[in-house]
Amino acid sequence: MHIKIETNVEQNLEQVWHQFNEKLLLKLSPPFPIVRILSFGHKIGEKVTIELNFFILRQIWISIITDSVYERQKAYFIDEGIKLPFFLSNWKHQHIIEEHGSGCKIIDEIEFRTPTILTDYIFYPILYLQFLYRKPIYQRIFKTPNP
Repeated sequence: MHIKIETNVEQNLEQVWHQFNEKLLLKLSPPFPIVRILSFGHKIGEKVTIELNFFILRQIWISIITDSVYERQKAYFIDEGIKLPFFLSNWKHQHIIEEHGSGCKIIDEIEFRTPTILTDYIFYPILYLQFLYRKPIYQRIFKTPNP
């Protein structure tokens, strides 16, 4: 399954790129499940490890950064799941930042699979909404240039 969500923001690529960190990930996390970040990175070989708390169940999610590029007009990093929660069997998330007008565009491009085609379709709207949740947060955080 494939999800792609684009968000235009007012800050430039460099300003946005330098704020892609653990603090931003926490702000982007929806209220449920509760997320605890155990490790974070966006350079090749670094791991992102989070704990998802579903109240009656906790799941560890580990992704490794498989690619990371910073260029003048486009930057991105890709995380691929190596240990996934029970409801996922495959995960690849490309975080893209592109110059766009006087600001930039943040693109979340996700490819995922669940254990069955039926659950792919069940989880698609859930995951889509969780990433759509990020749009107003991105726009608020990256509204005015940071010094």
